[in-house]
Amino acid sequence: MPEALKMARGLDLDLVEVAPMANPPVCRIMDYGKFRYEEAQKAKEARKKSSNVTVKEVKFRPKIGKGDFDTKVRHLIGFIEEGHKVKVTLQFRGREMAHPELGSRILDGVISAVGPAAKVENEARLEGRNMSMVLAPDKKAQEAMKKAAEEAAAELAAQEMASPDSTATDPTATETPATETTETETATQIDTEIATEIETAAVATSDGDQAPEMATVAVTASDGDAGSGEPRAEDEDE
Repeated sequence: MPEALKMARGLDLDLVEVAPMANPPVCRIMDYGKFRYEEAQKAKEARKKSSNVTVKEVKFRPKIGKGDFDTKVRHLIGFIEEGHKVKVTLQFRGREMAHPELGSRILDGVISAVGPAAKVENEARLEGRNMSMVLAPDKKAQEAMKKAAEEAAAELAAQEMASPDSTATDPTATETPATETTETETATQIDTEIATEIETAAVATSDGDQAPEMATVAVTASDGDAGSGEPRAEDEDE
């Protein structure tokens, strides 16, 4: 023992007795503070992984409405996803006891709405005025559903990244700029022709091409006024 203590002190470690009842006692040289810390961390992780499974209860009525049914089913699915078991209870009142098939129909609807995320642990049975069954989460089915959803999301993201630009795949989008350019060039050409015609007409007017015609009309009109006081038909036509 003194040799072991001397060795532990030389290594700046602790001498921990592991098996005191053994002959001779078994000891271990270690960092005892680090050992206790690691053990505490392991216990903490174990507490995190362990879940307290409780049994929740959701109550229905044979004449429940569609909205109330959907709301209760959403709560039930939430309990299942949290890992709890759920007791589904159907309460009968008065003459409703004469129609247990209504209760069976409601419970079947609950099972269909929950889907593969839960399995029936206890089948429905009638106890007095209550019909009840117990649903338990199906972890394998939930993991499979979660994995399938993740794969679908990843595939959709890959398709969006791999798809080319919409302008490159759409032939209309590629042809539209050429069409618009052609229409613009045509309009520019028409405007140029109109401007040329206007300039030609202006030049012709300035050279006096239409001056004789205007003078003739003026003379004819003055002759008509001096003669009979009425313009001639020839002047009216002009």
